[in-house]
Amino acid sequence: MDSKRITTENDLKIAFHIRKEVFVGEQGFPLEFEFDEFDTLNALSEHILVYYNEKPVGTGRLRVVDGLGKLERICILEPYRKFGLGKIILKTLEEIAKEQGITQVKLHGQTQAEGFYKKLGYRTSSDVFMEDGGPHLLMIKELVNE
Repeated sequence: MDSKRITTENDLKIAFHIRKEVFVGEQGFPLEFEFDEFDTLNALSEHILVYYNEKPVGTGRLRVVDGLGKLERICILEPYRKFGLGKIILKTLEEIAKEQGITQVKLHGQTQAEGFYKKLGYRTSSDVFMEDGGPHLLMIKELVNE
């Protein structure tokens, strides 16, 4: 189990394939909501891949929004869940945020993942709201040097 920053268009396409399979194919979110202007290799966002047995099976991205790191598009292909890969994705994105001098991160987590995020130090900071057709919560975490 390993993760890496995406630095090539090919790896970015792999991440897009994973996102499309999970968010559009599995969860039924509309395709037009899944991809946006932050899905490029530039300074606007950082994308990562997570691997299981050297196969890319998960992804996530980090953007800076109003001075906070915003973790987005976090997903893992269904057969590879329960191996701790979600934790690796979050820790990798948090480390990238720390490298950029960010001390607090936030995410819009799907409501069914609230317990997972809480176990990793996130606190719920909103009521349920709808985003891209599904129920979400704003969750925040203070980053400390460990």
